Amino acid sequence: MVETTYKGIKVEGCGKGRATWYLYTDLCKGCGLCIVKCPINNKGEKCLNWSNEVGIYMTPAVQPDPNLCIACGTCEMVCPDSAIRVEKNQ
Repeated sequence: MVETTYKGIKVEGCGKGRATWYLYTDLCKGCGLCIVKCPINNKGEKCLNWSNEVGIYMTPAVQPDPNLCIACGTCEMVCPDSAIRVEKNQ
């Protein structure tokens, strides 16, 4: 079995503490599709924003505001590079 470790961003406490949000910067190309499709952003709030971290092409990566993120997983589903993971706490 081969395991690959990716560097990235980990944001705990999303969805009122129900989830941890991960972005793998080694996979993110900074396309912004997650920002466009985020239901909270579509309501006019800024849940997903560009971060200070950079993705694979040295483009800005994204990160959520844990106080606004509802941990719906839309960003994970629309990411064409599987760079985002929303892990629900048990």
